[in-house]
Amino acid sequence: MVSHETLSPVASAFLAGTGNGRSTRTLRRGEIVFSQGDPAESVYFIERGGVKLSTLSSRGKEAVIGILGEGDFFGEGCLAGQSLRLGTASTVGHSSIVAMKKHAMLEMLRDDPSLADLFMTHLLRRNVKFEEDLVDQLFNSSEKRLARMLLLLANFGSAGETTPVIAKLSQQTLAEMVGTTRSRVSFFMNKFRKLGFVEYRAGLDGLHVHPSLLNVVLND
Repeated sequence: MVSHETLSPVASAFLAGTGNGRSTRTLRRGEIVFSQGDPAESVYFIERGGVKLSTLSSRGKEAVIGILGEGDFFGEGCLAGQSLRLGTASTVGHSSIVAMKKHAMLEMLRDDPSLADLFMTHLLRRNVKFEEDLVDQLFNSSEKRLARMLLLLANFGSAGETTPVIAKLSQQTLAEMVGTTRSRVSFFMNKFRKLGFVEYRAGLDGLHVHPSLLNVVLND
């Protein structure tokens, strides 16, 4: 479980909230937090584990919007008037998810302006990341997109050291995130492994990413 001392002020306040409206669920890998089309009634925080955000087209094609990890919020669309979920949120590992009802979250943000500023900053930073993902999708090769995604999942650059990628993240999920096929992801992962950029066993379990993978992103 995440130590509250290591969390941002907004996350700590979210977890320390009292009264009606807050609940915690422990979920196994692949369980649904909410589905596309469900009523949007709560904001969520990942206390432990990770969550995949995806959306399904009218033709049944799934697109992965992003993978979120410990300390991230999601489902905040309800605060802006979103009545139904535009996508599905499912766990990518054993996870602890905290939910705060819309009315309770709005009260907390209204009563503490500094908390509202911190929460807004958190959302803006995440939106910047999503914009960078879109630019990456439009202009970079699938190999570079995969390398960048692995570096992001390993938190490269955030604290000077890489960490294991979220456990049991499948190559199919990576392919959906990168916008390519599973066979291409498998080809590039084997290439990265042979070059010493990554180490992994049994698929992607326990994958470790080395900073040297950045060379793939920087080189033309």
